[in-house]
Amino acid sequence: MTSSRLLWPRRRILWLQALLLLVFLGLAARAGHLVLDERARDRGANQRITVIKIPPERGAVFDRNFRELAVSIPAPSVFAIPSEMSDPRAVGRRVAEILELDPEAVADRLANRQRFTYVKRWVAPEQAEALVKSNLPGIGIVNEPRRTYPSGLLAGRILGFTNIDGQGVRGIEQQEDDFLRGQQYSVKVVRDARGSTLKEPRNRNTASGGEIALTLDGGLQAHAEAALRDAVARSGARGGTVLSLDPKTGEILVLAEAPGLDPNHFRSLDYDSTGSSAFQDAVEPGSTMKVFLVAGALDAETLAPDDVIDCSGGEYPVPGKTIRDHHDYGVLDPAGVLRHSSNVGSVQIAEALGRERHHRALERFGFGEPTGSDFPHESSGLLRNWRNWKPIDHATIAFGQGISVTTIQLAAAMGALANDGEWLRPRLVKARREAGGRWRETPVDRVRQSVSAEAAHQVLRMMQGVVSGRGTGRLAGLRGVAVAGKTGTAQKFDRESMRYSKDRYIAWFMGAVPAEDPQFVIVTALDEPQGLAHGGGDVAAPLFAKIATAHLARVGIATEPRAEARVEIEIVKAAPPTPARPDHISPAAPTQKAARVLLSDLRGLSRHEVARYATDHALELRSEGSGHAFEQTPSPGTILAGPRPRVFVRFRSENREG
Repeated sequence: MTSSRLLWPRRRILWLQALLLLVFLGLAARAGHLVLDERARDRGANQRITVIKIPPERGAVFDRNFRELAVSIPAPSVFAIPSEMSDPRAVGRRVAEILELDPEAVADRLANRQRFTYVKRWVAPEQAEALVKSNLPGIGIVNEPRRTYPSGLLAGRILGFTNIDGQGVRGIEQQEDDFLRGQQYSVKVVRDARGSTLKEPRNRNTASGGEIALTLDGGLQAHAEAALRDAVARSGARGGTVLSLDPKTGEILVLAEAPGLDPNHFRSLDYDSTGSSAFQDAVEPGSTMKVFLVAGALDAETLAPDDVIDCSGGEYPVPGKTIRDHHDYGVLDPAGVLRHSSNVGSVQIAEALGRERHHRALERFGFGEPTGSDFPHESSGLLRNWRNWKPIDHATIAFGQGISVTTIQLAAAMGALANDGEWLRPRLVKARREAGGRWRETPVDRVRQSVSAEAAHQVLRMMQGVVSGRGTGRLAGLRGVAVAGKTGTAQKFDRESMRYSKDRYIAWFMGAVPAEDPQFVIVTALDEPQGLAHGGGDVAAPLFAKIATAHLARVGIATEPRAEARVEIEIVKAAPPTPARPDHISPAAPTQKAARVLLSDLRGLSRHEVARYATDHALELRSEGSGHAFEQTPSPGTILAGPRPRVFVRFRSENREG
């Protein structure tokens, strides 16, 4: 009895000890599980560590001479972790005061969030320093790469920009985004027991993006942008474009656009207004298209350089419309059609070539499809299928209406003529270098033969006449350097009235210098120049001369714009020649003692040019009206003799070309 009573307490003690042992083992197992549980460790670490993803570090962009155009620099950004704040509203108001933000907006933002959030990115260094000194709980600063453009406006529309997360969204930044952008990396920000952030660790595992060198020449680009701004201001135009390229390589040397764009201020810009019109805007090219028509006809052998084209009367009927010239040019050869920019002559050349061959020629010059430059959002322009061309469509396309092109298409097509007829793909990237690697140049992309080399050379020779004494592009002339060029004045289409505007134009000039062996192709355009002098020959041609002068100086050719284009005349010292054209008038034989002068065609010249011509050749000038000459007596080709022969000229203000 006594022994059984003693045994029972001992059993209770043993059971209690066993139970305690089991509880201890269970707690130990649970503790071990917590130590080994990765998720538990993460939750503990998250109480003092925050991981921030930093945008990738982009590679630099240079011009062809390795001048920095776009670089990335570290910029402080302010973040908040509201869960670490005892009073998020108070902290928010204090942060807003330092960062010059709306206090209540920041306070509301922090009060309604718990996890990591940016307060303001890319703050001023002095603001970041003030926040560090404030030592506010839950507030930290991290350095992010910020894209900056050291030259501001220079080539801004071509460079484009990145968004705040470092992604290229316009221009070259978008085109080369995959190559320029490095790998995104993470930064661990450690906080102490009070929630204050400690310094960001320095041992980042980063991978920077590659670097690129553009084909642009920064010096020529700066000169072109200044010249373009001056031309826009002088002409009252809405804007303008200058594009130059090397016809032997397709490299774009200059692409200036007005109005310009400073990509450093992208956050204040309207995105839709930040594109490049040279690649994205398809507009009518006007009479510049006559060059490619003539080249295609020569290549197809439906036209020869010495063919005679009757433009008499200045009118030519086609089904549905009568095509008109601004003057009666009489009989012209193909060079004369280009020199005077004759619509009537162009339509006849197009008819002989035929719709299908004309269309194929334009396609070979690159019209109707993007150039393949890879520039974002490049337009293909508009070139309708030839099967849908009515006779009036074919006629107007001959002189640049009913077809739309981009500036880059026009420059590439002109480049083909300057490169023995071979069309090269235009390019903006000259070389690339991966991070830590070597520079690798992008190859020349030789795409196709637009026309034969012989046809290209013939057209270039004809285009020199456009810039000579009586051509529409006289103001593009350079002293001592031959220029092959063509003007264009394109009426804008008014979609409200569904008619071509009578007072809104795009003034074009395209050319190659030196004409004998072109090293540069340059296209200039002014959008809606104001006033009487609004044609391509009036405002785009002199801009071309300024740009060409700087380009030629780069390769050691010294020249300057011809300040004043004079009419070249022929001094006849023997018997009068047989008139070459039916509109010439054969005068009575002059006396043998008097110097005889073959009267030039004064039509299309300004009053100043006509007056200078009369003074230089001892003519008595009688005139009527203002603007440019459109009628003269005696007719061009008349032999003048005697003391101070009389010449009567009528002037009027009008567009001088089609």
